[in-house]
Amino acid sequence: MTYAIIESGGKQFRVSDGSVIQVEKLNAAEGDTVTFPHVLLYNRQGEIMLGNPYLNEITVTGTVEEQGKHKKIHIFKYKSKSNYRRRSGHRQPFTKVTISIQE
Repeated sequence: MTYAIIESGGKQFRVSDGSVIQVEKLNAAEGDTVTFPHVLLYNRQGEIMLGNPYLNEITVTGTVEEQGKHKKIHIFKYKSKSNYRRRSGHRQPFTKVTISIQE
């Protein structure tokens, strides 16, 4: 099983060829190709290549499938006996990417 560990948006993802991941929003339109330059680890059939901090020999690219937003998170602040109530919400944007790995 061939896989790589990449870094995008301050988070790390374990990806293999053809996998679909949701990363923090990227500036790319649907159908565009994006490159992930921060490859931390690459495993090819048990042969592990480890970056220090990143690998330059391996290229991980992806095709943008969708730009969207996650479900809404409701935030409610409340303090008893003081009539303090605040309600707000947030929807985090994401980019859905299909991965391809080249050596």
